[in-house]
Amino acid sequence: MQLADRLVELICKTSSSLPDDVVAAIARAKRRERAGSSAAVVLKTILDNVALAKKRGVPLCQDTGTLAFFVDSRLRRTVTPTALKRAVARATALGYLRKNTIDSVTGFSYDDNVAEGAPVMHYVDTEAKAPKRVTLIMKGGGSENMSRQYSLPDAALGAGRDLAGVRACVLDAVQKIQGYGCAPGILGVCIGGDRATGYAVAKEQLLRPLDEKPSGDAALRRLERAILDDANSLGIGPMGLGGLTTLLGVKIAARTRVPASFFVTVAYMCWACRRRAIEI
Repeated sequence: MQLADRLVELICKTSSSLPDDVVAAIARAKRRERAGSSAAVVLKTILDNVALAKKRGVPLCQDTGTLAFFVDSRLRRTVTPTALKRAVARATALGYLRKNTIDSVTGFSYDDNVAEGAPVMHYVDTEAKAPKRVTLIMKGGGSENMSRQYSLPDAALGAGRDLAGVRACVLDAVQKIQGYGCAPGILGVCIGGDRATGYAVAKEQLLRPLDEKPSGDAALRRLERAILDDANSLGIGPMGLGGLTTLLGVKIAARTRVPASFFVTVAYMCWACRRRAIEI
């Protein structure tokens, strides 16, 4: 298969099917909820929708979102911005992407979803022995609207410049999101960095599989678990209708900061965590 066809296939499959780890997490959540409850009904509906979209090869959500490609920098000469834009235009013509790209000044619709900055493209450095991958994540507008950034200390939350303060910020974000972001959701969190890198790193955490083996900093692993448990005890539940499952996962990273700043950035992803990678 030619590279152009593989890129189109990547977009189409990302749009029409969820990763296995996300489907498994939703299925586990359904089993935890009381049979016949609103939460159980919502989660069953989600699973039915996911299965039907995959079977028919159609988008699993009407909002096909912002497309962000993460391309191994060793592929810079082959997986070019032009190649990615052509693939997006073809996938749009095939019906796998909604006409979803609007000029912010004029209101003009780029009906092929190709414009300056669309799709979003990042070239990332990887280890020399690592497989060369192109990874795509599709993030809907509803979930993107629910992302938040805090600056510590935060007097209103009683949150200081420590991990307890970080925890307070993230739980405040979950409480404010309620059902608006199509719960159950997934959180990507960045502690530190500047405002721009905080959002970038937080969103990158959404690429991590929910079932990955624990690694990295032990304090961050404990914080991920504590926030997940706390959030799921709030009773917000699927679509904000109540239940035991408000979040499916929490992934946290930390970056250095300047002494004057301490940002906590929360990237929210709805249950439709559409991400996929191919090796080139």
